[in-house]
Amino acid sequence: MTNSSSITQFLLLAFAHRRELQLLHFWLFLGIYLAALLGNSLIITTIACDHHLHTPMYFFLLNLSLLDLGSISTTVPKSMANSLWNTRAISYPGCAAQLFLFLFFIAAEYFLLTIMAYDRYVAICKPLHYGTLLGSRACVHMAAAAWGTGFLNAVLHTANTFSLLLCQGNVLDQFFCEIPQILKLSCSHSYLREVGLVLVGACLFFACFVFIVVSYVQIFRAVLRIPSEQGRHKAFSTCLPHLAVVSLYLSTAMFAHLKPPSISSPSLDLVVSVLYSVVPPAVNPLIYSMRNQELKDALRKMKTGSFSAAIKGLFSSVECS
Repeated sequence: MTNSSSITQFLLLAFAHRRELQLLHFWLFLGIYLAALLGNSLIITTIACDHHLHTPMYFFLLNLSLLDLGSISTTVPKSMANSLWNTRAISYPGCAAQLFLFLFFIAAEYFLLTIMAYDRYVAICKPLHYGTLLGSRACVHMAAAAWGTGFLNAVLHTANTFSLLLCQGNVLDQFFCEIPQILKLSCSHSYLREVGLVLVGACLFFACFVFIVVSYVQIFRAVLRIPSEQGRHKAFSTCLPHLAVVSLYLSTAMFAHLKPPSISSPSLDLVVSVLYSVVPPAVNPLIYSMRNQELKDALRKMKTGSFSAAIKGLFSSVECS
């Protein structure tokens, strides 16, 4: 029995105990992490450099890629380092920082996805008012609101969670620091404050979910009324990537936290946590680049421009020599 004042580190859940499997986990996570870094960095660079993509939809997509980079960089590198060095430890301040950053990026991403649903709703259902409702100032304010709300959510939950008295050891049944696992270590009734915060967050989560569903019901009704097949295809092509990202994000997160205890097990919990914390940031760039012709054209143009610049530089160096 220990209390929180004497805890200097937590022990995270290991993916494997055999050295070969630990190294396999390291290389697997390294591949996923590099794919997420490359994909999201390409989207950020392409949108920032191509003035044709300076529209509300791509502005929000740029913010989404930034949040994806932040969320996957919060959990995966530490897990990779633990597997590589055959350890499970994370310091008390490190756990608090990891919890704060993960909550910040995940909450801000969910609010941003809600805003992106509104963006698609206005673009398809109220196209004549698009420039008015989603001007540059309005887009900046909405993105700032998503980031700010995520920050406030992270501050409240992190401060409350780490103010609890912990006396059930320091072992967390998760590969990163997460609120439910830390609450299991609490020995006081003060954890009810955190439960209250979680309930408030769940109500906000549900309100955003309802808003997204209602928005897409209106969007699909409007798209089906478009007379030309080409027009319907173009409208769907701008909505389906966002809908796929939202579905992936919500389905994995809801299953992770709402699954019945009867089917819960450490291995299943580990797999599900990877699905909602690691997979979406790596897959989101692929989803958007596959279905978005404008983004693919911009990526191709940027790649061609970089190649041409490299060729010119090569010939210039040859001529100088």
